[in-house]
Amino acid sequence: MSGMEQDPEVPARVREVIAAAGVTQREFARRIVMDPSKLSRSLGGTRRFTAAELARIADTADVDAAWLLGTRGGADPTAPRPEAAPRGRRAAAPPEGRPLQIIRETVRLIADHGFHAVRVQDIAKACETSTAAIHYHFPGRDDLLEAAARWCMDEDTARRAARIAEAADAADELRQLIELQTPRTTRQRDQWSVWLDLWAEAARSTAVGRLHTEYYRQWRDTVADVVRRGVAQRVFRPVDPDAAALHLTALIDGLATQVLAAAPEGPGTRPDDMHAALLAHVDATLTAH
Repeated sequence: MSGMEQDPEVPARVREVIAAAGVTQREFARRIVMDPSKLSRSLGGTRRFTAAELARIADTADVDAAWLLGTRGGADPTAPRPEAAPRGRRAAAPPEGRPLQIIRETVRLIADHGFHAVRVQDIAKACETSTAAIHYHFPGRDDLLEAAARWCMDEDTARRAARIAEAADAADELRQLIELQTPRTTRQRDQWSVWLDLWAEAARSTAVGRLHTEYYRQWRDTVADVVRRGVAQRVFRPVDPDAAALHLTALIDGLATQVLAAAPEGPGTRPDDMHAALLAHVDATLTAH
């Protein structure tokens, strides 16, 4: 992969993902918009997956991007969520994968019910385990909520790195970041819902809120760095990168909030509307014509 070494275990992880999807290799290639022969060679070890391909695999299969990319250790996260498991069957979760399952369910519950409404009992029920088992891995509720926040941030960082790793120039990098921030998938919507709750925590200066504030500063710096490279490459106008990042991230936040507030099938701001508005903003304020 451009700019990074590929973890030698990546092909094996992708095979696990395909097996969990329950489809043929050719059908999976179609779903991730990849040539079947390239997928076959990558799985066989004669060709490396590109970062963009791995990002599409993570998004399509709804698995942890950091695990798939090999940027974070951990157990197999491809086990279905409890609500996705066939009725009457327990969700698959090997003992070594329990902390990851707990964190994912915590994120889902926060997205569904709000930060302060989630109780340890609710998480234990979703994981089909006891509160004692939850406390074994996360002694206090605050520890668990902070771990959930960090997991969201790690996921976003891993996907961001994969998206921009093979961009042709800074303009393409910015388009990839915009696509990543557009809440199209269930996971993206869940994470945006968590972000909204974390903003409220940040306003109260709690530990989780401070964590979010620091992460958001890093996110804005990332956008500013992309704009700065674009100015140097002359694909962007000679603008103030920090001011441009402030305006763009604020627009992303506002539009994403409108998308989440809109009914899925009803009137309101749709993901495509948000995406188009952001690209129009970049074209009007940054693109060097």
